[in-house]
Amino acid sequence: MAVLFAHPLRQVRTDGSNNKILWVARAATTSPDPTAPATLVITARLDGTDTRVIREVAGGPGPSIIDLPEAGCWRLDLRWSGHADTMDLVYAP
Repeated sequence: MAVLFAHPLRQVRTDGSNNKILWVARAATTSPDPTAPATLVITARLDGTDTRVIREVAGGPGPSIIDLPEAGCWRLDLRWSGHADTMDLVYAP
């Protein structure tokens, strides 16, 4: 789950705030892969384009500031500690 502390998320924030997101993972029912890195790796793809960027959150799910280069609907592939999930987030201009 992504808890947004700024709504809407924006490509450019002129008010001095940040695109702060708190990533919350559901408790796993299976043990995570102990050899997998704890870093949350976010591969974001802008809908309808070939634009792709990677962002990382050290230590896995938790607080972060995630800025993306363009406004639009982004599909996020999330991977951490042997877990994976996907979600869509919209960034306004």
